[in-house]
Amino acid sequence: MRNILCVTLIALLGGCTSTSVTEKYQDKRNDIINVKDKVIEFETGNVLIGSVSRLYMSNKCLLIADHKSVDKQIHIFNKNDFSYLTSIGNFGEGPEEITVMGCLAIDEAHHQLYVSDHAKQKIFSYDMDSVMVDSLYKPQVKTMMNETLFPSEYQYINDTLSIAVLIKPTSTSTFNQFLGRWNMNTGEMIPMKYTHPDIQKKRITFAASEKAGIYVECYTRHDLMTICSLDGELLYNIYGPDWDGGNGNKLQSFGTVMIGNDKIFVSYCGEDYARDSFPTKILVFDLEGNYLKTLETGYKISDCCYDSFNNRIILSLNDVVQFAYLDIDGII
Repeated sequence: MRNILCVTLIALLGGCTSTSVTEKYQDKRNDIINVKDKVIEFETGNVLIGSVSRLYMSNKCLLIADHKSVDKQIHIFNKNDFSYLTSIGNFGEGPEEITVMGCLAIDEAHHQLYVSDHAKQKIFSYDMDSVMVDSLYKPQVKTMMNETLFPSEYQYINDTLSIAVLIKPTSTSTFNQFLGRWNMNTGEMIPMKYTHPDIQKKRITFAASEKAGIYVECYTRHDLMTICSLDGELLYNIYGPDWDGGNGNKLQSFGTVMIGNDKIFVSYCGEDYARDSFPTKILVFDLEGNYLKTLETGYKISDCCYDSFNNRIILSLNDVVQFAYLDIDGII
């Protein structure tokens, strides 16, 4: 009888430990480092880029997508010294032109750049070696998108697996959003196994790492970060000090998510929602979601990406400085 009781207690305690490890509550994130003087501006030369831009990092290049451009929409720079290389992605309605540019994704193994066009419901493929030497290069159609369920953002791993934010329109002005696994070859889209039960209306950003075997899902209107395996199994829910139980939607919370080496970096606002509110902070976590530092940049962050080779964060800013970088060495 005593042995049975001991086994039962061990099982119960084991269950409690598992739950407490999975659900992490962080009441304070107050280890703040002011890094404004370490944010270094870089110029784009004669290339004029609008205020609505997205940043993407490849093994060799920094790509800046200019969503307001009426000419070339994608500008490519050397990621080490930010020297200008070339521009691609003609704006327009022609066969090889981009009408409504969506996200960019990079196939490093085959040196391909994929560009979504949500007007044509197509994803175009650019050979990165060819665009550097051929000013008349024309992209190919990689695949078509489905109007009733399509990826708005995705991280390419291979032709049969991308981790994607999937959009399912529910009317002309509303939609549902969720993470899923997307097979680009077949078009199959499978929702991830885990979704947080307390969030009714998901608005998310994410990053995935094949090396770490995880994806990180952050909520733009809730102080919640979820870490899962690439198969969608829950590893951790990280609740911040402004967690509202999933009921509120007034908070402007997380922005861009980055997984860099052994860290998770996330831009963070933490103020009431407003159209002109931007993150100024970058929160730093380890790969299990344990809070490490807050980097206060002092600038309004529109977008950012991580350069693993140089261990730095590239910043697109809605401020007196447009583009800059922050070296992580010596800070964390």
